[in-house]
Amino acid sequence: QVQLVESGGGSVQAGGSLRLSCAASTFTSYMGWFRQAPGKEREGVAAISIGTGRTRYADSVKGRFTISRENGEDTLYLQMDSLKPDDSAMYYCAATADPLALQLTPNRFRYWGQGTQVTVSS
Repeated sequence: QVQLVESGGGSVQAGGSLRLSCAASTFTSYMGWFRQAPGKEREGVAAISIGTGRTRYADSVKGRFTISRENGEDTLYLQMDSLKPDDSAMYYCAATADPLALQLTPNRFRYWGQGTQVTVSS
């Protein structure tokens, strides 16, 4: 069983930055960030291969968000810059051993955190 605890969410104005953290009881082969806004489906934001460092981003966040990991501390990060109101959502950390995890589809991920809220005002 993998436990994931997110932190770092909050309220920020458009153009601002936030850094989300996810403390994992242990890393799995792939880790990712997802988000879900009210009335919308959960969508993949970014994922990373822990072993190779290979990353994948949703088109909507490319160039603005950066996923990274601190292997020694089993902590996953999501640096979010140039935030937009459309980025407002509950953000979830997720973990999996599925080799297709970089497709950024939620059903590829087995373990989920409770989420941290991000609100971006215009």
